[in-house]
Amino acid sequence: TAAAPAAPTGTTQVAVINFEAAVFQTNEGKRNIAELQQKFDPKRTELKAEASEIDTLKKQLQADGSKLSDAERASRTQAIDEKEKTLQRDGEDASSDYQQQMQQTYQQLAEKVYAVLQSYATEHGFGVVLDSSATSQAPPAVLWHKENSDITKAVIDAYNVKSGIPAPAPEMPSAPSSHVPTHQPGAAH
Repeated sequence: TAAAPAAPTGTTQVAVINFEAAVFQTNEGKRNIAELQQKFDPKRTELKAEASEIDTLKKQLQADGSKLSDAERASRTQAIDEKEKTLQRDGEDASSDYQQQMQQTYQQLAEKVYAVLQSYATEHGFGVVLDSSATSQAPPAVLWHKENSDITKAVIDAYNVKSGIPAPAPEMPSAPSSHVPTHQPGAAH
C-alpha cells in the first residue's frame, strides 16, 4: 500500500501578488496593451463620428421640427432611430471584439508570467502564493503552492481519528464476477 502523504511541518512562507496587475505591468504587457488600443483607435474614432452625426441630425430635427411636414418629421425620426440602432450594434460588436482580444492577449502573457512566478516562488522558498486581486466576484485565490503544503488528506485523517467513526465497508458487487482468474504457467504461487 502507498504511504499516506506526510503533513507539512514547520513554517510555510506565504507570498501575495496582484497577478493581473503584474501581467499588465510587465514591459511586454504594456507594449501589448498599447498595440491593442492602437489597433482599435480607428474604430473608436469611427464610432465617435457616427455619434456626432446623430447628435447633429437630432439638433437639426429639433430646430426644423415646426417647419417640417408630419411625413418629413417621421422620416427623419426613423432615420435617426436606425442610425442609433446601428451605432449601438457597432459599439457592442467593437466592445466585444476588444474584450475578446484583450482576454486572449492577457491569457498568452499570463502563462509566461505564471511560469516565472513558479520559478521565483520555488527559488525564494515560498510554499504558497496568493492572488491579492480580489473582487466581490472572485475572492483571493491560491495561485500556486508546493505539493507538500496541501494538508487536505492530513486533516481528513486527523478528523477521522478524532471522530472515531470507522470507514464505511467497501460496497459488495451486486452480482458475482464472471471473471475467474486463471493460473498462468510460470506465475509465482
